[in-house]
Amino acid sequence: MTDLLKRVHLLLRAGGSTVATAESLTGGRLAVALTDVPGASETYLGGVVSYATEVKASVLDVEQGIIERHGVVSPECAKAMASGVRAVMGATYGISTTGVAGPADQEGKPPGTVFVGIAGPGLLEVVALELTGKRGQIQDRTCREAFEAFEAVLRREDSSLR
Repeated sequence: MTDLLKRVHLLLRAGGSTVATAESLTGGRLAVALTDVPGASETYLGGVVSYATEVKASVLDVEQGIIERHGVVSPECAKAMASGVRAVMGATYGISTTGVAGPADQEGKPPGTVFVGIAGPGLLEVVALELTGKRGQIQDRTCREAFEAFEAVLRREDSSLR
């Protein structure tokens, strides 16, 4: 994943952009991965590990209505988390992860149900994942999938990099 993260960093740097992370099921793994890249301080502003629902609401400003209607394991929550961390950190982009790492179901959804949110200027999208494996495997795969999706967004957003 090192090469992927270097590409993400270079794309952010080339665009003069920054990123912040909002993590639930990955518990800080996105932040660790981003800060392992030399020069990360140029593009990574920080993150929020919002494992508890209350933190999603109070720190990331996820509306209570979203939580009540859709739950925290939902595309709506992933989008709100990404938008929230982008606003809190003043970043160009926000990436979020929410889902079920296991071993038990959450909100009636099985382990491996994951949503990755990406927010940016004029951009708000979500990637839905259905992963298999043990808890750590689901968390690691979520990180890889999140960075692959984010790299695709950065390439798409900057037409000069196509």
